Amino acid sequence: MMDPRIENLNVGAEQSIITPIELKELYPLSEKHIETVNNGQTTIKNILNGSDKRILAIVGPCSIHDIKSAKEYAQKLKVLADDLKEDLFVVMRVYFEKPRTTVGWKGLINDPYMDNSCKIQDGLKQARGLLAYIAELGLPAAGEALDIVTPQYIQDLFSWTAIGARTTESQSHRNMSSGLSSVVGFKNGTDGNIDIAINAMQAVASPHNFVSINPEGKVAVIRTLGNPNTHIILRGGKKPNFGAEHIAAIEKKLSDLQIVPRIMVDCSHANSSKKAQKQEIVLASLAGQIAGGNKSIMGFMVESNLMFGKQNILEDKSKLKYGVSVTDECLDFESTEQILRDFCAKIK
Repeated sequence: MMDPRIENLNVGAEQSIITPIELKELYPLSEKHIETVNNGQTTIKNILNGSDKRILAIVGPCSIHDIKSAKEYAQKLKVLADDLKEDLFVVMRVYFEKPRTTVGWKGLINDPYMDNSCKIQDGLKQARGLLAYIAELGLPAAGEALDIVTPQYIQDLFSWTAIGARTTESQSHRNMSSGLSSVVGFKNGTDGNIDIAINAMQAVASPHNFVSINPEGKVAVIRTLGNPNTHIILRGGKKPNFGAEHIAAIEKKLSDLQIVPRIMVDCSHANSSKKAQKQEIVLASLAGQIAGGNKSIMGFMVESNLMFGKQNILEDKSKLKYGVSVTDECLDFESTEQILRDFCAKIK
């Protein structure tokens, strides 16, 4: 029995929610869904091992806050992805969970109505419904695994997964990543620390055992086989780290550890000082390096939305601008299309 004198002193309430298997029964996978995810996972693994020479492009909103605009963005991105498929393998960035340095909106799963009601079950339903819609389009999805339980609900619809700068060093996230089916990218730390990402790559290649939940929602010991399909993501730190000299330094560090250098660069965050338009500068630098013979750059990330900029979350949600980010500043879709086309032209 729980003794209230010593337990849950800072807990206000506990609420049961839908189990992973119940959510999957509400949004079952079609053959098209499975084909999209399987093709996405397989292609990204081939890009990682070098058998597919295309560049992996993770492109999309900083965060998903509006299902309607996310669907419109996906439709546009699918057309562009098909047009650029000879040079790029485009995967839509579909981020439902946002890490916060202190406090703030934690993303669609945690607070889908952006009013601190935190109706997580609704958030999970909206997230899985959107992922199913995107997969039905034939467009692979990329996400960040932040909460270590929610992957049981939605991870089967992701083709690529990121572990963020604040969680790359977390043992729990390394354990989880060792069991994920997708390729996993580890970001360097917010201060620019590269070693934590490299350590993570080495750690998740081994089997791990940890406590989580199973599809029926019961507490279970998860025993993983290890995930060899990982890479580093350079997102900048106290200064940018996308230049040729930074890439060369990472190549040497990985090679010295007998790890084949396969590097993704995040054009946003500290590499662009969180200024969306500066992502073009980063992408142009990567194109020049690849055109000059670099073989280790395997992908990039671009934060993009229907419209340019960002906005504050308002109490009156009807006054929010359609297609504008509520977290980091994003490029508009037209600018995104232009810089991706320019990138492809340069690397040819």
